[in-house]
Amino acid sequence: MTDKTVLVLGAAGRFGAAAVEAFAAAGWRVLAQARRAPAQPLPVRAEAVSLPLAETDAIVARAAGARAVVYAVNPVYTRWNQELLPLFRQGLEVARKLDARFMLPGNVYNYGESMPALLHEDTAERPSNAKGRLRCEMEAGLRAAPVAAVVIRAGDFFGAGRGSWLDQAIAKDLARGKLVYPGPLDRVHAWAYLPDFARAFVAVAEQAAAPKFQRLNFAGYPLTGAALLAAIEAAAADLGLAPAGGFRRGSLPWGLMRALGPFVPMWRELARMSYLWRVPHALDGAALERAVGRLPATPLAAALRRTLLDLGPAAGLAQRALSSGA
Repeated sequence: MTDKTVLVLGAAGRFGAAAVEAFAAAGWRVLAQARRAPAQPLPVRAEAVSLPLAETDAIVARAAGARAVVYAVNPVYTRWNQELLPLFRQGLEVARKLDARFMLPGNVYNYGESMPALLHEDTAERPSNAKGRLRCEMEAGLRAAPVAAVVIRAGDFFGAGRGSWLDQAIAKDLARGKLVYPGPLDRVHAWAYLPDFARAFVAVAEQAAAPKFQRLNFAGYPLTGAALLAAIEAAAADLGLAPAGGFRRGSLPWGLMRALGPFVPMWRELARMSYLWRVPHALDGAALERAVGRLPATPLAAALRRTLLDLGPAAGLAQRALSSGA
């Protein structure tokens, strides 16, 4: 059994699938845990572990020899209060029994509405709501746990499938010539291209030496709304997807979403996090670079082109545009 074995918990999700791909591409043996067998073939060097997370002993027996556990489990957004911490504790128990390093993707919820424009690993945590407090509780529990652990923090994901702000809101109506941005266009917002973020986990897992508990920031792309929309428009034009008269731009109806929140739980939860679009924030990635060296980063234009290719109705048109040399 190779020493480079990683267990990815929640491998069916977007980050989990990206982590499976990244570790397998780097030569690791990957054990991909999910409740059900994967719908698509796994990459070479990856094996399915089709067990629910609650069956910790069975997962541990199947993953004997894993030296890292990537925790990619993320419950439905409206069920965080009920499920986030119980699932996290199950994943932590798996890592403890394996004596493996626990790797957690972090976000910026910990810092709340008063967060500074540039976030460092030691920035004070002042969560503004329940979701932020839950994330703080997760990380505090991880710091106190009898396992080696690392939190790698990033901004909003995009790429590697559907399910992000970029594809579900901003470019949702790309094929109809419309882009929607959730906040003021002059505020910086932190973004992370998911394949690059997953490769950062591989680099950290391959550290020759690491402290028992480590927090690192993945800088990604700090972009104003205006810069992001301009980059999406340029990527769409490269793929032959731009409308003749240019894209129309819109915004989200936050007032309506708050008003209907009691009846539409997802809108209620999203509205509670709307400050992330009003409060400028970026992540300082200097500590990550010191720990593992400079990581290869996909240029924004290439990342957005790849992302647009994967977007449902636009994908076929975009693929034809590529095939014709556009």
